Amino acid sequence: MSLFEDTYYTIEAGVEGIFRDKGSKFIAYAYPFKDESKLKDIVAALKALHPKARHHCWAYRLTPDRNVFRINDDGEPSGTAGRPILNVLLSKDITNVLVVVVRYFGGTLLGVPGLIHAYKAATLEALAEADIVEKTVNDVYKVTFEYLQMNEIMRILKDEQIVIVDQYFDNNCIIKIEIRKLQVNVVIKKMENLQGVKASYLYTI
Repeated sequence: MSLFEDTYYTIEAGVEGIFRDKGSKFIAYAYPFKDESKLKDIVAALKALHPKARHHCWAYRLTPDRNVFRINDDGEPSGTAGRPILNVLLSKDITNVLVVVVRYFGGTLLGVPGLIHAYKAATLEALAEADIVEKTVNDVYKVTFEYLQMNEIMRILKDEQIVIVDQYFDNNCIIKIEIRKLQVNVVIKKMENLQGVKASYLYTI
């Protein structure tokens, strides 16, 4: 991602697709995915749904700059499952996506080329069902201010169309906001021009 690029592509909602070859069935599940800690729960749920399946292989790609990824062959020959799944995510240039492919063994060995093709084809079948959407890269900031400054803060948020993620209002107020990367300097400068207002960067999504 270049310095001035602040958008990326991902999928809108969970989808699935099926590919069959020589009696084996490959069911691909694709999910919007941002939190690596949820991986175990998703895979466990699919294992519970498909207890007789032989393999549950997966790959994911994370972050707007697309640099974070992991793959797992789950007992298939190395490089025949997780990597072909990931390659589809790379070729479609989508991120914040997890794909798990559940395989039922049909009794006939497919060989390395056959497995690579099957995991790729199942992933493509799932993503063909997906709405691929463009999202902006947003920085999340925590802003603290006094209650009497509420109207001024809210006016800035409205003018700049900023999303409030979380809020706590008392004599001293705290809000958590998402700001599109290209807007950050303008919005933060406007806020910090107000006396006593503090904005601190938390993370990028």
